[in-house]
Amino acid sequence: MAPTSQIRFIDTALSCTGPFAVSYTDPDQKWLIRKHLISLIQNFPSLTPSVDQFFHDNGSTVNLLNVKGHLQVSRSTPRIPINIWLLENYPFMAPLVFVLSDAASPIHSNHPFVDSSGAATSPYLIFWRHPHSNLSDFVRNLVKLFSHDHPFVYLAAAASRSFTHPDLVSKQEAIDRLVGRLHYDVAAVTAKTTEEIAELAALEGEMEKRVVTATSIVLGLDREKKNLKRRVKEMTDEADMIMNWVGVNDPRNVMAVAAAGEDRTEDAFEAADETAERVVNHLAADKAIEDLMYALDEAVEEGVVTIEAYIKQVRASAREQFFNRAKILPWLH
Repeated sequence: MAPTSQIRFIDTALSCTGPFAVSYTDPDQKWLIRKHLISLIQNFPSLTPSVDQFFHDNGSTVNLLNVKGHLQVSRSTPRIPINIWLLENYPFMAPLVFVLSDAASPIHSNHPFVDSSGAATSPYLIFWRHPHSNLSDFVRNLVKLFSHDHPFVYLAAAASRSFTHPDLVSKQEAIDRLVGRLHYDVAAVTAKTTEEIAELAALEGEMEKRVVTATSIVLGLDREKKNLKRRVKEMTDEADMIMNWVGVNDPRNVMAVAAAGEDRTEDAFEAADETAERVVNHLAADKAIEDLMYALDEAVEEGVVTIEAYIKQVRASAREQFFNRAKILPWLH
């Protein structure tokens, strides 16, 4: 039996007129509200009816009946303060329910039925339908939900989050269990997806850096390729000039011309003595080797000569040039 004082308060609130009148105008509606509230406080004595101003999202205010108190879902868990508001269209519209938390009892994150602001929802509220839905059945359903997944953070909270209780046999309880499981599954998938997206974003940034580096290298190699082609062409031209010079100034060719009684062009470049002639010959050989190596560089750049042949010829030429310079050095000093 509900306390007489609380029944009298409900009757007075519903019959009050003037600025303190509640926002329920239909007599049949008021009778249903009275019936639901009396049944609720009979079944849950820890809840007390009250009349307060309710602020809508559009800024308007109305006087509404509401129920305040706490729910004790088990002896080993903290009590849950709640506030249930009966809106203007109740019972044709579901009530608004809030879990009242504080710094000592914060609401745990990702709760399937209570958000961070304390607003509570459940399949029972979502599928609220008059006349099958009422306050007493709703609070019973809420107690059942919170007994399996307590909204507050406390030491044994994780162990209490289970939706496999053997008492879950009714259709409503099966729906609640399914919603709870789906909520945590979605939260886990969302967290993993967010982590993967962050990893992929970091990988994308690294790949963009590598693309910039690779592009820079390719452009540099392209410029180097063009320069090498130009040098090979120049060296090929110079090699042709050297070959022509060698053909004209080869001593064997000169001796053949002399034997034939023709002019000896080398007489114009005759050295003063034997030592000077040796120096001139060695310097000419040194310059010829330098020109040859320059021509080989261009030939490699053009692809005319293979790397293996290039390295072999350069080694031989460098060795010959070294000995030429070693022979010239004493005479130059």
